[in-house]
Amino acid sequence: MGIDTDRLHAALGALGEIEPAFAAAIDRVGLPAPRISERGFVTLMRAIVGQQVSIKAAAAIWARVDAATGGADDPARVAATDLDALRAAGLSRQKALYAHSLAEEVATGRLDFDRLPEDDEAAIAELVRVKGIGRWTAEIYLLFAEGRQDVWPAGDLAVQIEIGRILGLDARPTEKRLRALAEPWRPHRGPAAIFAWHHRKIVPI
Repeated sequence: MGIDTDRLHAALGALGEIEPAFAAAIDRVGLPAPRISERGFVTLMRAIVGQQVSIKAAAAIWARVDAATGGADDPARVAATDLDALRAAGLSRQKALYAHSLAEEVATGRLDFDRLPEDDEAAIAELVRVKGIGRWTAEIYLLFAEGRQDVWPAGDLAVQIEIGRILGLDARPTEKRLRALAEPWRPHRGPAAIFAWHHRKIVPI
C-alpha cells in the first residue's frame, strides 16, 4: 500500500527540519492527505487507459474495456481480448497495444509485483521495460501503490513548479536541478512530492 497518514506526516515533519521553507509552507497550507493506490495490475492498467484523457473520459473508457474483456482487472482476460475489441471499447491502437503488453507481462509472470527489486531505480527499470509504462508512471506507481518513501518524480511539471515556489526560486527548476536540490531531503522525497501536489491545489498560481 502507499504511504499512510502517520508516515506521510512524520516524513514531512522531518523534511521541515531539514528545509525550513517546507516548514513554512506546511504552516501556510496544512498537511496533505495520503495518496494511496491499489498494488498490482489494475493501477497500471488504469494509468494506460487514463493517459491524455480527462478523469471522466477515462472512467467511461474503463467501463467499456471492462465489459469488452469480461473483467479488466484480470490480466489473462485482457491479454486474451482482441486488439480490435479493445479499440472498439475506446482505446487508441497504441493504448490497446500497451494494455496487451502489460497484461501479457503480468499473466505470464514476467512482471511480478511481489518480486520487484527493493532498489527503487532497479524497480523503475523493471516497470519501464513494459511498453506504455514510462518513468513517470513507474515512479507514481511505486510512490502511491508501493509506498516507497524516497521515490522522487522530478520530471513532473507540477512538482517542479511548486517546489520552485516553495523554495522561492526565480524560475522553475529543471529536472536535473530538482534532483540535485532534493538530495538533502532523502529519504523523504516522496512525501515532498505529495506535498508539492497539495500545495499546487491549495495555493493559486
